[in-house]
Amino acid sequence: MAKTVQEVVALGKSVPMVDLRFVDLPGTWQHFTIPAHRLTEDFFKEGIPFDGSSIRGFQEIHESDMLLIPDPDTAFIDPVAEIPTLVISCDVHDPITLESYLRDPRYVARKAEAYVKSTGIADTIYIGPEAEFFIFDNVRYSNNTYEAYYHIDSEEGWWNSGRDDRPNFGGQISPKRGYFPVPPADTLQTIRSKIVMALETAGVPMEIHHHEVATAGQCELGMRFSTLLRMADQLMLYKYIVKNVSRQNGKTATFMPKPLFGDNGSGMHVHSSLWKDGANVFYDEAGYAGLSQTAKYYIGGLLRHAPALLALTSPTTNSFRRLVPGFEAPVNLAYSQRNRSAICRIPVTKSISAKRVEFRAPDASSNPYLAFSAIVMAGLDGVMNKIDPGNPSDKDLYELSGEEKKLIKQVPASLDAVLNALEADHDFLLKGDVFTEDFLETYIEYKREFEIDPVRLRPTPYEFSLHFDC
Repeated sequence: MAKTVQEVVALGKSVPMVDLRFVDLPGTWQHFTIPAHRLTEDFFKEGIPFDGSSIRGFQEIHESDMLLIPDPDTAFIDPVAEIPTLVISCDVHDPITLESYLRDPRYVARKAEAYVKSTGIADTIYIGPEAEFFIFDNVRYSNNTYEAYYHIDSEEGWWNSGRDDRPNFGGQISPKRGYFPVPPADTLQTIRSKIVMALETAGVPMEIHHHEVATAGQCELGMRFSTLLRMADQLMLYKYIVKNVSRQNGKTATFMPKPLFGDNGSGMHVHSSLWKDGANVFYDEAGYAGLSQTAKYYIGGLLRHAPALLALTSPTTNSFRRLVPGFEAPVNLAYSQRNRSAICRIPVTKSISAKRVEFRAPDASSNPYLAFSAIVMAGLDGVMNKIDPGNPSDKDLYELSGEEKKLIKQVPASLDAVLNALEADHDFLLKGDVFTEDFLETYIEYKREFEIDPVRLRPTPYEFSLHFDC
């Protein structure tokens, strides 16, 4: 429910502190806090300045001054803060012109929603992400000139079945067997329930929670779908609540796509549907899997632009430890009803309103404002250019013969490759000025300098097993 400035100011009178949040280029929440008495109606017009040169992907030192304008629709009382705190997300503006900042991810999402309406194809885009994560008991890692390692532990990890330095009750979850046993094998039932209750207290409608496939604490919570910007805001809150409730219960949570070798990684399947005048544009009773021709063209856009899309939806080097051909990963550029081995799936449902397309490659290391916007832009490009996705692939794509496999393209195998794809194929993102050349150049430069090169320059521990005796 939309909130007015007056309602939020009144809400601020019930707490001593107000936390102002915004998101940086990679997708991490940043914040600072003010006493609640500073929150007035004028504050929502005047905003508050900050140093943009200290934020990843924002300004240079000689143009560092930026302005935050609070968005009253995003206000909630923080359910995990020790001191009662009102949280408000903000939009970034230029302090001189007061124009929206082109590198603000929330502004990109706003423009994506506006572009949907401008096409006449739809007036609303609904998004429903399924963000998976791990809850661990202990994590250690280090990288130096002379040393590199990581160590992960979880009381339900299969490797603890023989532990004898403390009482051991057995029943640890075997690899790929976490979907989904009841407690006591599932040790995280109570924590997940606490997370769900905290999210609902903060105003996020929740639908389900459960253990996921992997050992060692893989989980998923289901949020009810919402509009693009609202859902991106909610995913930021989802990650924040998951991490804080886990820490308050003596554990730690990560949305890293592939923290464990030999078991499932954590993805974020993204469901989307276009609506116009209250009707689902994706539904046609006579179509394949109940899909309209518009929905098929939308899938065509996703498949056509998938290599470039992954630079924004699966945007870390670790993402491609999960997206590996030959395993249960959504790497095949195909679509299908029910078939989870295709990158696009049409979930089986008899509900007209629930007819949607699921894009299975993304993960929650992405910036949701950018990922959701890019998915929609690719799909709309498919609709506007009537891109034919071809025939559906209803076979198990992991069991195809060698000749059959050659006929199905797969996603690129590295972050470097998808960034190259984004450089070569990004005109669809520029429509409606949703993304800009400057934004994409800054994003690609950041990823190469601070993620690809540092990983490329360092030997990994397993390379010593392979090559030390060469």
